[in-house]
Amino acid sequence: MPGWLWRLLIALTLTQTAAFIVRPALTYRALDLGASDLMVGLLVAVYAFLPALSAVPIGRYCDRHRPGPVFVAGTVLLAIGSAALAFAPDLVTVTLATVVLGMGAMIIMVGSQSVIARISAEDDLDRDFGMLSAAASVGQMVGPLLTGFILTHDTGAVAATAIAFGAGAALCLVALAFSARYPDAHDAGATDTQPATWADTVGILGRRGVPGAMMASVSLLATVDLLIAYLPVIGERAGISPAVVGILLSLRAATSVLSRLLVGVLVRRFSRVQLIGASTVVTAVLVPALAFIPNPWILGVVLTVLGLFLGLGQPLTMTVVTTAVPQNFRSAALAVRVLGNKSGQVALPAVIASATTVGGLGGGFALLGVVLGGAAIAGMVSKPAPSTGAGPIAIGPDQ
Repeated sequence: MPGWLWRLLIALTLTQTAAFIVRPALTYRALDLGASDLMVGLLVAVYAFLPALSAVPIGRYCDRHRPGPVFVAGTVLLAIGSAALAFAPDLVTVTLATVVLGMGAMIIMVGSQSVIARISAEDDLDRDFGMLSAAASVGQMVGPLLTGFILTHDTGAVAATAIAFGAGAALCLVALAFSARYPDAHDAGATDTQPATWADTVGILGRRGVPGAMMASVSLLATVDLLIAYLPVIGERAGISPAVVGILLSLRAATSVLSRLLVGVLVRRFSRVQLIGASTVVTAVLVPALAFIPNPWILGVVLTVLGLFLGLGQPLTMTVVTTAVPQNFRSAALAVRVLGNKSGQVALPAVIASATTVGGLGGGFALLGVVLGGAAIAGMVSKPAPSTGAGPIAIGPDQ
């Protein structure tokens, strides 16, 4: 792989490790401050609210300029949000710091995906998006382990979470060392054409395959968020220590790394539609069971299988959305995908959190399974279009 890709993968791994050290610690800090199940779910939604409003403008900016500096800006915001959480004395301050944290995380993802879309060769997109997603999963694997290690030490809940938040900020600063200038484009001529207008950007939603891919992406990403937020709650009620909860979250992420590393191989044997469908169907079946399993060993087995299938969806939906539009619209298209993801992160956790007040965690997770099942059906109906390449075409519904 080229040097720029290695640097991007290292930087993304560090920032995702930081984010996933901070986010489980955020749940524990919120619980320590008296947050209810509903408040925990609403914090997940707040993490995505402002990013959902700014994703598309940032994506369009990446189409007009270099995406590398956007990635750097997101890393700086993630560091600021992490540091602010270390000093948060109440739920209001935690909520405000969570907004900054979410903005940083969103900008990092738009920037890193735009770098891949801008620079990678067409035949390497599945592999490179798979590697990018695998790097994110490495961070999701290592982060909770470190959180569990930090919180296990008898330093007091406030001091322990503050250490976790400080560690997240420090990792972001290290990531900046690997975020030097990336190449402008794989095809130098690809950036000479006019970037997407607002009308073009809205029209991206009408491209064949995009709606189904976005529904799958939204539901799978929300599932990961809800697992991170609610597995500590499940663990606390079942008497499972934070260290074991961290291991369970990391196990899920580790198996997602494995499946994402194999994406380039799997797409030569199965279609993207088949793989995305398998990802959503298996997740829809397994997620509702988690709320009823108090045994950490059985939870580990279920999360292992769940991680394998959860890992497939995100990189494949990135490729589907990217290849549905011309190269000079790709950052905008990926930003529309991120917008959909973030909107889902606002709406779906809020709905699930509300469902938990009526049916408990079991009812909330059962509702999530129904949403995932609907996404699987939508993905099978909405088959992706062939790659559009880099040529200028009109963005609108396929006939």
